[in-house]
Formats: sequence, C-alpha cells, structure tokens
Amino acid sequence: MSFGTRNFPHASERGFGFFLLGTVALVLAGCASGPPAGVDPVTSFDPERYLGTWYEIARYDHGFERELTHVSATYTEKPDGSIEVANRGYHTGRQAWQDITGSARLSGDPETGSLLVTFFPPFESGYHVFDLDRRNYQWALVAGANRNYLWILSRTPEISPSLRRSLEDKVVAAGYDPEKLIEVDQANPPPES
Repeated sequence: MSFGTRNFPHASERGFGFFLLGTVALVLAGCASGPPAGVDPVTSFDPERYLGTWYEIARYDHGFERELTHVSATYTEKPDGSIEVANRGYHTGRQAWQDITGSARLSGDPETGSLLVTFFPPFESGYHVFDLDRRNYQWALVAGANRNYLWILSRTPEISPSLRRSLEDKVVAAGYDPEKLIEVDQANPPPES
C-alpha cells in the first residue's frame, strides 16, 4: 500500500458546507501539523488496517461540526495509491446530509499514527491517533494539532458503557478534559434526501 509521504491529488469536494469553517479555523491556527505537547501518536501503526469507516462517538465541540449528528469518516485507498477521506454528517438545523471529500497522507514515519489531512489544498492539518485498539482496530482516540480538537472513534455507531469509560480514562491520561466531550448521536439515522 502506498499510504506514505507521496503527494496526493487535489481533493474532490461535494457539499463542503460543514467543513468550511473548520478549515478556515485550522488555517488561522497556523496550519499546525504536529501533535499537541504531551500527546504521542501511536507507533507500530498499520495504515492499511486504518482504512474503512469510522464513526464519531464523541468529540470536542467546534464550529465546523456544530449541529452535526451521525458523523462518519471513510478512508479508501485509490488505485493510484492516494487515500480518499470522505466525511459525512447530518446537519440538524438544515435537516440535510452534508459531506466533503479530501485526502490524507502520513506525515512522517509510516508506522506512526500521524497524518496530514486536507479538504482545501494546499492547507493541511494534523490528525494524530494517540491511542488505538491495536489488536482489531475497532476504536481510536484522535487529536488535532492543538488541544481544541479531540475525537473518540469506533468502527461501530455505538460502543459499550465499559469501553466508553475506558476510553475516557485514556483521554484523561493524555491530559484532556472528558467533560468537554459532546456525544454524537448515531441512533436512527435520518433518511437520505
């Protein structure tokens, strides 16, 4: 697999509404790419096993995802070796599904869980997997380039209460405040329009 440090083609955007503000915020934050102080991305990371769909279980609140439920991200290797990132969520205020497609690449060592993601080239932002179900790749904890961005992700739309408690303990150990996490509704997805 070629999920390495090669250059990727421009992102294909469709319905970029809900990520526009987030991208602008990341640009204004200086397009930082490294992990926040005290956050160490996982090592022995297998990018190929990270491909597929991830569901947001909880996240820190930020403007570009505000009012979004049923959020998911799907990572797909394209024939040319690039990685497509398709984000999707339901905007409760607009009562409509929104999605955007971008690209991702590893930001350094191919066995370290740090990626650079872009939806509006040339601007990239850091995406750092700092804890992970190493056996089955069923859950992940992800930080942005600063401590304002945090996600709990799962391969399934819901997780058990015991797993949730365990992941919150890991969030605390990484220096994050679990009280700032907001739940992402994944139950009863709205119909396609």
